[in-house]
Amino acid sequence: MTLTPAIKGIITAALMIAIVFITFYANMPADSPFQYLVYALYAVGIVWTIVAYRQSANFTGKFGDTFSQGFRCFIVVTLLMVVFTFIFNKMHPEFGAESARSYKEQLTKDKSQLPADIEANVARYKKGYTMALVYGSIFGYLIIGAGVTAAVSALITRRK
Repeated sequence: MTLTPAIKGIITAALMIAIVFITFYANMPADSPFQYLVYALYAVGIVWTIVAYRQSANFTGKFGDTFSQGFRCFIVVTLLMVVFTFIFNKMHPEFGAESARSYKEQLTKDKSQLPADIEANVARYKKGYTMALVYGSIFGYLIIGAGVTAAVSALITRRK
């Protein structure tokens, strides 16, 4: 069986999701350094895809072709992680509620808004919480994926 870049993306995303579950169910703090393992694994999946392409008979030595292989991997990872982010946060509404509580505390300390305005802002914040996470996830994974893919592709195509 040939592992295409898309299949490597699926494998990478599955491992990333597994790490998220491990950190969540092990009750690790949200700012645990272990969470960076997800991003490291993401980069490793992209590097794996590009290096495998470099070693294949299809390798052309062109940056665009090499980037395309990494793109096919990271776009699949991005898609799966965005879907996971949406589902996971919909299954855990307490995340949005806790974040809304913290937001309300910040607004209350400000003293420049009326209580009715604070409540309206908090309700709007809570309603848009999951979508904000999804948008951030899309943007973050695309930027990281494109950056890693471009850097590794440039290194691979420069080496003879």
